Amino acid sequence: MHDLNTAFARCARLIAQADGLLVTAGAGLGVDSGLPDFRGSEGMWQAYPALGKAGIHFREIANPAAFLARPRLAWGFYGHRLRLYRETCPGAAFGMLRNIARHVPQGAFVFTSNVDGQFQKAGFDERRIVECHGSIHHLQCIRPCTATIWSADGFEPDIDADACKLIGAPPRCPSCGALARPNILMFGDWDWIEARTQAQRARLDTWRRTVDRLLVIEIGAGTAVPSVRIFGESQGAPIIRINLREAQTTSDSGVALPLTATEAMLGITHALATGRQAP
Repeated sequence: MHDLNTAFARCARLIAQADGLLVTAGAGLGVDSGLPDFRGSEGMWQAYPALGKAGIHFREIANPAAFLARPRLAWGFYGHRLRLYRETCPGAAFGMLRNIARHVPQGAFVFTSNVDGQFQKAGFDERRIVECHGSIHHLQCIRPCTATIWSADGFEPDIDADACKLIGAPPRCPSCGALARPNILMFGDWDWIEARTQAQRARLDTWRRTVDRLLVIEIGAGTAVPSVRIFGESQGAPIIRINLREAQTTSDSGVALPLTATEAMLGITHALATGRQAP
C-alpha cells in the first residue's frame, strides 16, 4: 500500500505540473463499465457463445469479409454490440477523469481505440475526442460507393442472441442500396472511410500546439493491438500507465499503476484532494 500511495502522490505531482492532459484509452477502460473483454477468443466466446460453438475467432468476425460472406452473423455480432453500448453507463473512472481535466489549464483531449462512444456519453466534448479505429455509432457503405459516413441512430438491431444473428433488415446505403457496415477499422480492411477520424486528428493537432507541459494518462491500452500505446509514447511526455495486466513502463518520468481504471482514478483523486505530491 505504501508503494501505491507513493505512486498516487507522483501522479498528483505530474498532474499539478501539466497544462494539458492527453487521455489515451483502450479496451481495458470499458471493462470497468461492464463491457466484455475481447482480448483472446475465450473472452469473446464467453460473451458470444454461438461464435465459440462455431469456432469463429475475433479476427474472422471483426472483418469486412464477414459482412459479405455472412451478413446476418456479422450484423448479429455488431448489432448486439451497438445495442450494448447504447445501454451501458460509463464507469466511475470517466467522471473522475473529467473532474481532473477541469483543473488543468488546457483541459483534456482523448485518443481512444474504443468504438463504443462511452467518452461522449460520459460528457467529454466530442470535439476533443479521436476515435482512431472509428465508431460503431456511424455507418458506411460496404463497397463503398461514396465517402459518405452517416449516423447509426436510425438503426435498431433485432438480434437472436443465441444464434448471434440479425433477425430484422440490415442497414442499407442510402446512395446505392448496398449493405451498410459500421464505420470501424476492422482486420483486413481496405475500405474503411477514415475522413471522420482524420478530422478528429486535425483538431487534436491544433490543441496539441497549445500545450507546453503535456501529461499522458493511458488507461487499459494493451500491447496486442498497440495503436494507443504507440501514439501516447510518441508524444515525448510523462505517462501515467493504468493497466491491470501490462502496466510496465520504461520511462523514468512515468508512473505504472497495475490497477483497474476505477481503482487508479480513486487513488489519484484522493492524492489530489489531500495535496499529497511526491517529489
